[in-house]
Formats: sequence, C-alpha cells, structure tokens
Amino acid sequence: MLQLKNCSFCVSDADRRVDIVNDISLEVGDGKFVVITGPNGGGKSTLARLIMGIERPTSGSIIFDGTDITDMSITERAKLGVGYAFQQPPRFKGLTVRRLLSLASGSALPDDECCTYLTSVGLCSKDYLNREVDGSLSGGELKRIEIATLMARQLKLAIYDEPEAGIDLWSFSMLVKSFKAISHNRHNSVVIISHQERIMQLADEIVVVADGKVARQGPREEIFPTLIGEVSEGCGFGGKGGAQE
Repeated sequence: MLQLKNCSFCVSDADRRVDIVNDISLEVGDGKFVVITGPNGGGKSTLARLIMGIERPTSGSIIFDGTDITDMSITERAKLGVGYAFQQPPRFKGLTVRRLLSLASGSALPDDECCTYLTSVGLCSKDYLNREVDGSLSGGELKRIEIATLMARQLKLAIYDEPEAGIDLWSFSMLVKSFKAISHNRHNSVVIISHQERIMQLADEIVVVADGKVARQGPREEIFPTLIGEVSEGCGFGGKGGAQE
C-alpha cells in the first residue's frame, strides 16, 4: 500500500513562495488502479514525481508497504518495486528494444517472453526487438515500449504520467487496450495521471487534484459522472480524444 501523509511541495524565489502540492493525504491500496486527474497546473505531475522520488516533499511523509520512503532516492524506491513512466520517454541510441526489456527484467529475456510483453502493448516483436530505442521511433511507439518495460519489471507500483500526451489517436487506442489488460490481469498497483475519459473509465478510484489539493476522491462510479457533468457544462475539463498537442 502507498500512503501520502500531509505531503506538501513548494518552490520559492526572492519574491514569493508557491505551494504546488498543499497538504495532500491519500492512499493507494494493493492491486488498485487509480487515476489522478484535474485541471492543468493543479499539481498532478508533481504529485507523481514526489511518489517516485524525483522531487522531495517540503513537508509530510510517504509510506510504501509500511516503510517510510520520504527520504529515499529514486534508485532505492525502484528496488522496492516502484516504477515511473515519463510523459516524454527517453531515447537510447545504440540500445535495442530487446536489450532494454532485458535490463528492465534484470536478466536476459528469451524471445518468447519479449514477444509477450510487446504484443501486450500492440507491437510485433519481429519488427521491434532489434530496433534501437532512438529517434527512428515515433512518440506512440516509445510510449508502448516504455509500458512494456514496466510490465517486464513486475512492479509493485507503476506510475504513468499522462501516457496519452503527444501521441496519435491510433497509438492512444492501443495504449487504452494495454491499460485494460493491466487492469484485468494486474498483480500490482497502478497510478495514472490523465485527463482522458477512456482511461478514467478503467479506474477503481479517481482522485481529483486542483490548486495543489485533493478536491475529490472516491470510487470511479461516484466521481466519474460528476466529471462528465463538468465537461458537458463547458468547463474544458477532461476529454474524449486521444492526442494532445
């Protein structure tokens, strides 16, 4: 289980202090699929980075499986089974997809296992195993390969920061299929930062973050209809499409 207890994160300069995350407390239970959503600039991605250890909270604590990880490094959290997928996955010239999957797994993977992971994200292994993870891959291909590497790691907690950002509609549809598979066959917890209705519809729970605080939190059946109502009223929150500019 993941627990955030009264977590805050602020940045300061000579003139002012800005509270990006303000006294947030929440729990992600074992085996839960949680979507964190809310207006742009509300603190969602910062919250994900705090969980992974990319940023450290100004105050509060983060507990994972009963261990206080507040001051642990990214590497230490990764060893505990926490993984993070970036909005813009990194590229690795000279590193093949096959090698990347094996590195993620921690041992050399046979072709059939690599194929299983790639197929689960809609990629044909024979077309991708020996390709380099470089500029020749599209944004959608990189996204799916990164998801496959997280699957290969057998994580206790997988965090995806706006996986739909900047990809084409077809690739987004494949991502949704991948997340459906994760939600139906998971043995770990999943946290996704997303605005997209199709991803929110997969959630066990939805957390709405606005102005650095948890505005609403609860089961999908309770929270999702209220969000759709806001979209219908023209507030611009959420969206049915896949790609973002």
